[in-house]
Amino acid sequence: MFFASAPSVFQPSVRRSVYAPTGRSVDRFLQDALFSARQNGSAFTQDETSFTLTLDMPGIAKEQLSISIDGAVVRIQSKEDAPRRYRAAYELPQDVDSAQSEAKLENGVLTLKLVKKVPVDTATELTIQ
Repeated sequence: MFFASAPSVFQPSVRRSVYAPTGRSVDRFLQDALFSARQNGSAFTQDETSFTLTLDMPGIAKEQLSISIDGAVVRIQSKEDAPRRYRAAYELPQDVDSAQSEAKLENGVLTLKLVKKVPVDTATELTIQ
């Protein structure tokens, strides 16, 4: 029989899915990649009270940047007179208290210290009549 003498290259094999866990959970991977690593000139860390976002912004003055906070979204963009265009939005896992947060630009490095908003319990109790 022709197929019986086919080389062993065509023997079926067990293939593992590309997305199968490899001993390290996806959460751990994302934690390492997003919250502690410095990649592409940016770093993101957090502690119990705040988030810290650090971005490389060489050649841009503080007057040429616009930073806005809307709940848990931080938007950073360069103004039209900036030597290079920059536009990004970061969605954080928790709302930010914009009144207590601060931004600092030194030596081409923008550092945002974003204070976490303390969750307020808005539940009310109803009396039964």
